[in-house]
Amino acid sequence: QVQLVESGGGLVQAGDSLRLSCAASVRIASSYGMGWFRQAPGKEREFVAAMRWSGGSPYYADSVKGRFIISADNAKNTLYLQMNSLKAEDTAVYYCGADSRPYGVRWYLNRLDYDSWGQGTQVTVSS
Repeated sequence: QVQLVESGGGLVQAGDSLRLSCAASVRIASSYGMGWFRQAPGKEREFVAAMRWSGGSPYYADSVKGRFIISADNAKNTLYLQMNSLKAEDTAVYYCGADSRPYGVRWYLNRLDYDSWGQGTQVTVSS
């Protein structure tokens, strides 16, 4: 399994930006799918954004489309999530996940399909 470590969370005000990073312990194979999920208190972990490590179009939840950008630095084995125009409802623990066998058109949506997860990083947005 790939070990993942998230960083970059913090306390910000509504309208601010943050960039989360997810560093992998080993080189990520091009066949992998990588995603960001978040979990607010009392709620289930929900999909935020995803992309195939080999590239191609990213996928976003409707709630973050136009505000968040997922990207990767293959040389650094690091996944990023640029979060702009943050809202109070974005407050959650953010997790990155790795799916070693992304299959199907909507492979990115089901958190149970991800093999590895990081420990999470807290993002708090004050209104």
